[in-house]
Parts: sequence; structure tokens; C-alpha cells
Amino acid sequence: MAQIIFYEKPVPLNKDVHKDWCIKAADNLYGFSRITNSVLLAGVEFAHAAKEYCIVFTKAGELIMPVVLLGLRNDENLFVDGDNRWDAHYVPAFVRRYPFILAETDQEKDKKTVCIDESFIGFGKEGRRLFEANGEPSEFLNGAIKFLQDYQAQYQRTEIFVNRIKDLDLFTEIKAQIQLPNGQNLQMGGLLGIDENKLLQLEKTKALELFRSGELSWVYAHLLSMGNMQRLGERLAKKEQLLT
Repeated sequence: MAQIIFYEKPVPLNKDVHKDWCIKAADNLYGFSRITNSVLLAGVEFAHAAKEYCIVFTKAGELIMPVVLLGLRNDENLFVDGDNRWDAHYVPAFVRRYPFILAETDQEKDKKTVCIDESFIGFGKEGRRLFEANGEPSEFLNGAIKFLQDYQAQYQRTEIFVNRIKDLDLFTEIKAQIQLPNGQNLQMGGLLGIDENKLLQLEKTKALELFRSGELSWVYAHLLSMGNMQRLGERLAKKEQLLT
């Protein structure tokens, strides 16, 4: 199985192997996400995320993906505190789905299988059971699987949105530049944003299509979220002060 961000030991969920295993729920188990500075974001999350995060787009080959910035330096998440708690009201679904994931296995390339990261610190003999005594999925596990399925559907919907923005030629390169209180300048390249000037010049039919799809609100949530870039710098400055 290909390595996936956060997941050190992802394996297919198995009612025989994992029949007595449980998931412990706690608010201080976010250490797994400490070493990433961004995660994928579904369009339906934009309105919630825009209140606290900066939403941008990144390009991997021909693929463009929306992400929330969690840090300004590689391998650094400024939203996980020293006690491994998430320091924001909204936690992106990409993070919340952990330790579960729908993934292709070596045995079933064309089918998504429910997998779990056996290295998760909350994975053990205490907490919410994964399976009932009769081997059927527990209510907790059924809820987790539904969450994964909903997430998958929402991200497919987001891909349609991104392709629409790309086809309308609304993407533009942006540079994230932050000046810290100590005078240090930090820059992040390789980021894309939506050009509002181009948006305002769209033909009426195309603008109406964007509006009726519900995606125009996603566009403006992204644009409004850019004001949170400076807050990332403030978070980093605060962290640096605590370390000195």
C-alpha cells in the first residue's frame, strides 16, 4: 500500500484481526499531524475553515488541490500545541478522519477499502469498540465509515469545482510572504489563488453557472481567508517566543 500522509502503518480493517480492538477518543491525540504544514480541504469546508485558516491551492503536475495552510515552514503545524491538542475551533475533515481512511490495497487496486493506522496512539484495548461480539461493525465504526464515504463524495465534488475554476482561467500564482516581529521574512512559493479581477470580468452566463452551482460562495470564502495569512506569522512568532 502506498504511504499516505499521517499513516505510518495503514492496514485493511479486518473483523478477525481487529475484533477486540478499540479507538480511544481524546482531545490530545493530534500529535500525528504535527509534521505537516498543509492538508487537503473539501469545498464544503471552505466557509468554516475561512474563519481561522488561509485557504490556497497547490499544483502537483496537472492536478490542482485546495489546502489549508497550517504552517509557514516545512514539517511544522502551528495548530497543534505542546499537549497535542488542536488549537482552533474547526478541525479539517482530512485530519478528523484519522486513523481511518479509504484506500486502494495491493490486492484490490480498483476498490476502496476501509483501512486503519495500527500505529495510532489511541488504537488499543480501551475506548470505542470497532466490532461487536458477533463480528458486526459497531455503531462507532459504522459512523466512521459513513464519514469516510461522505468525505470521498465531497472531495469528488471539490474536484469538479477546481476543474471549473481552471477551465475559466481564474487561477493566479500567489506568494505567501510574512514578516515576523524580529524582522525575519518567510516566503512560500508554488501557491495558487483565484483572481478576483478575472472573476468580475466573467461572462454573465458563466458567472451565473458558478453562482447556481453554489461554488461562488466557496470562491469568496477562499478570498476572505487570505486575510488569515498574517495570523500564521503571529502564531509562529508566539511559538518562537515560547522557545526562547
